[in-house]
Amino acid sequence: MVRAIAVVPLVLALALAACGEDGPSGEGEQQGGRTVKVYSSLPLQGAQRPQTTDMVKGIELALEQAGNRAGDITVEYESLDDSTAQAGAWTPEATTANARKAAQDDATAVYIGEFNSGASAVSIPILNEAGIPQISPANTAVGLTSDEPGAAPGEPDKYYPSGQRNYVRIVPKDTIQGAALATVMKEDGCTQVQMTNDKEVYGAGLADNIQTAADEQGLEIIANDAIDRNAPNYRSLAQKAAGAGADCFVYAGITANNAVQLYKDFSAAIPDAKLYGPDGVAEAGFVDPDEGGLPADVAQKVHLTVATLSPDDYPPEGQEFFEQFREKYDEPNPNPYAIYGYEAMRLALDAIERSQTGEPQDVIAALFDTEDRPSVLGTYSIDENGDTTLTDYGLYTVEDGELVFDRTIKAAG
Repeated sequence: MVRAIAVVPLVLALALAACGEDGPSGEGEQQGGRTVKVYSSLPLQGAQRPQTTDMVKGIELALEQAGNRAGDITVEYESLDDSTAQAGAWTPEATTANARKAAQDDATAVYIGEFNSGASAVSIPILNEAGIPQISPANTAVGLTSDEPGAAPGEPDKYYPSGQRNYVRIVPKDTIQGAALATVMKEDGCTQVQMTNDKEVYGAGLADNIQTAADEQGLEIIANDAIDRNAPNYRSLAQKAAGAGADCFVYAGITANNAVQLYKDFSAAIPDAKLYGPDGVAEAGFVDPDEGGLPADVAQKVHLTVATLSPDDYPPEGQEFFEQFREKYDEPNPNPYAIYGYEAMRLALDAIERSQTGEPQDVIAALFDTEDRPSVLGTYSIDENGDTTLTDYGLYTVEDGELVFDRTIKAAG
């Protein structure tokens, strides 16, 4: 599907970007220097909306604090939605439209997105062929950047038709999240774990990572079943797991793929089972019954891993960010993902400034040259694959329909 999409060739895109300073509308000249554009592409409708709206606010706060500038370069920002009201989640069509818009804009310097790994599997090839730098504030699927366990055949090379990397992320990948989930389940005394996945790029890959980590830690996964998101229920699958002696359940996937029904059915079939999940379900649409999430009696059994920590567990810069966010937006409890939107824009501005030109190819080089960067998340580097060197995951429980930070997980090998 991606190969059939018409995109702007690399040479043409860079040529357009280069002449953007003298565009007919005068967009390229402001305050005596160049003006460039940063786009974000996030699902602003559906279950993930509380996370992504705070991400956008974090992006806007970072740009405002920088005076809308990166060195001598003026930076404009536009928020795009990769979801639809009908789907209530990201769609390939909306994601494709967003990526093409950024690829065809001669002022584009950075594209912040996607939130979902499956969406990035759609947008990365478009932006790569156009030579546009991409920063994800949330993707964790291994195959987007490497062929380590959890990657599918052809990954990651199929995402980079130009042969050069343009994509980086600031959250730890799923080799780490899979190990974190296996570590928690082992610490909690699980002996027989039933696993399911939603068959998406993210879910299928994460399931492989959980399996690999469980094998290394001596934790038995009795099955890894792919689910049909359109199934009316999963009672037969849950009863099968109960009959096999499952004492724990873990799902690798996203809320939009019928996760609430899945957990309700497993909770009913195995009442004493501990229930686990990843960042793909760590949102109001999964944990808050008022938003269509789990009922309280099921939610109290759930533990979720998320690449966010308690505000108190971040370095002083991170704690200061949450204070500034609360003050500006009058939100006493900002969504934990707000800090990733903020850092994505901060990294984008830093790379644009270090590029000295704002040209996409120079910004890409600057992103991959990021080393020992002090940030609100802690100090990190970007490796040759585009991955962050950060590794900590947070473990969350659910109380009164809200995620509550429990502890930081140092994943065992």
